[in-house]
Amino acid sequence: MRNIWENLDWSILTNALISAIPVLICITLHECAHGLTALKLGDTTARDMGRLSLNPFRHFDIMGFIMMAFVGFGWAKPVPVDMRRFRHPKRDMAITAAAGPVSNILISVVFLFLYGLFWLPLSAGEGVPYFISAMLYRTAYLSLAFAVFNIIPIPPLDGSKVLYSVISEGSYYKLMRYERYGMIILVVLVVTGIVSGPLNSVTQWLFDKLFVVADLGFKLWRLIF
Repeated sequence: MRNIWENLDWSILTNALISAIPVLICITLHECAHGLTALKLGDTTARDMGRLSLNPFRHFDIMGFIMMAFVGFGWAKPVPVDMRRFRHPKRDMAITAAAGPVSNILISVVFLFLYGLFWLPLSAGEGVPYFISAMLYRTAYLSLAFAVFNIIPIPPLDGSKVLYSVISEGSYYKLMRYERYGMIILVVLVVTGIVSGPLNSVTQWLFDKLFVVADLGFKLWRLIF
């Protein structure tokens, strides 16, 4: 038994944690953003069903979690929304849907700033300092990837609901008939690389542009200390 523990590659567990924790942060805040926005616009469904929670397992979808942790793109359990409670159903549905990706972009900005701000003290060591630095970086990147993935206009992703605001109701409801097949289509598209390549390119381009925020954090640390 002792030899088993000595020979275990702990880097596998470390890398899994570095991905798993950021994924839980991204999906939890993403879904809460949907629910809070819907609540502000008059729909209490998410609150009534306990989805305005920072407990990540209330928003957990096992396949979406696995896809995001290992492929870089995935999804959470959608927050329930009743458009009949909105005063302006098409507009408010689009705003509620967009709140998720927008929240992920904001998360990416915040974690990039923290990554840059604490780069010098964390980069000097191994172990826990390295783990924290890697988690800040991974959270920023995965959150942005989550935002990019969710704007694809395929049900049930957020992009399909934003699309509702610019097409006729008849066309939208025809599209939503295929929502049950949406996840299967998405898994095939990502696993086969049909969309993962372009999505990675877009995410990396946006990440490079946003990295200026990390530079600001780094300069602030140098200025203060």
